[in-house]
Amino acid sequence: RTSHRRHLNDPTLERHFKGHRDTITSVDFNCNMKQIATGSMDSCLMIWNMKPQMRSYRFAGHKDAVTSVQFSPSGHLVASASRDKTVRLWVPSVKGESSVFRAHTGTVRSVCFSADGQNLVTSSDDKTVKVWTVHRQKFLFSLHQHINWVRCAKFSPDGRLIVSASDDKTIKIWDKTSGECVHSFYEHGGHVNYADFHPSGTCIAAASTDNTVKVWDIRTNKLLQHYQVHSGVVNSLSFHPAGSFLLTASNDSTLKVLDLVEGRLLYTLHGHQGPATCVAFSRTGEYFASGGADEQLMVWKTNFDTADYGEVLRLRHTAPCVDRGGVGSTAFPEDSGSSLLHSQGAGMVPAVLASTLEHIVAQLDVLTQTVAILEQRLTLTEDKLKECIDNQHQISSQLQTRS
Repeated sequence: RTSHRRHLNDPTLERHFKGHRDTITSVDFNCNMKQIATGSMDSCLMIWNMKPQMRSYRFAGHKDAVTSVQFSPSGHLVASASRDKTVRLWVPSVKGESSVFRAHTGTVRSVCFSADGQNLVTSSDDKTVKVWTVHRQKFLFSLHQHINWVRCAKFSPDGRLIVSASDDKTIKIWDKTSGECVHSFYEHGGHVNYADFHPSGTCIAAASTDNTVKVWDIRTNKLLQHYQVHSGVVNSLSFHPAGSFLLTASNDSTLKVLDLVEGRLLYTLHGHQGPATCVAFSRTGEYFASGGADEQLMVWKTNFDTADYGEVLRLRHTAPCVDRGGVGSTAFPEDSGSSLLHSQGAGMVPAVLASTLEHIVAQLDVLTQTVAILEQRLTLTEDKLKECIDNQHQISSQLQTRS
């Protein structure tokens, strides 16, 4: 093990928030670390401020349970999916302006931004996965192959692939460009509630109703790790941005931290009364948040990865290979020849250039959203103007008939 991971400090509960009136279904951190978004069965989206003196915002608009929330990569928008069959895009400020679009013909189970912030992928009980542009919420295409509700859909870190998980007991990997399903993983024990890509883009993890968590290599299509650590349905999971840890939430009311390098259970966290429904690491991995049926949002300080986080993220592409002699509930298949931490050292972008590019992308994102909001206001104005003209026509025609 590398030196920065020898001395693990236990995670600590930093804060907890209460404000929702029903089960919290989804949680996400803003990249600026100042805000956390949550969705709930109470039909509301809430934006919580990390600063204690700052108040939280409650956004009402959905007509039924909010099933999924996510901040855009720049942090200037929040997307929410709902049982009311719509997706909303919110500006996470006091006004809480939002645009709404009818996304599916059934409950929308999940919504996810692409890493460049340009696209959205949604999944639904109508058995489809759909891809949209963020600008104008223009529908691009549907992915049809699932034969039951689709619980979850996520973009790969490079935006070229999509993973979807369905009640038909399959996890499908799709090529975004061609719309083709490139592989299906079959879950015989139960269906998958939640799936996501490893930060390297080479693996996926799946949380299942059979109480297990599995990690698959999408290059070889082989099962890498199989964790049987929960005693209840696993509802959600989140990879640490450095790629070494996986966080899970279960109906057994616990959160678990899995060490992917050693293939073992690292921590069991008891905080929620009743099912733990959702988890998410912050963008740096320094914090993580969890939500539950107890209507509580809990924010934890990670601590167990005590290295400089910027350094860890920079080292991610040149990290050591996975130790296959891991202890605990799992082992790597001997013939897999795979590494969870995919080495790409040759293609790294200098840190200064990367941060400048990120800043430019964020600024472009702000401009795009501003234009989108202005366009919406213009459309509203046009509609009102049309209404006024129609009214005038009606009045003048009534006057003419009288005379």
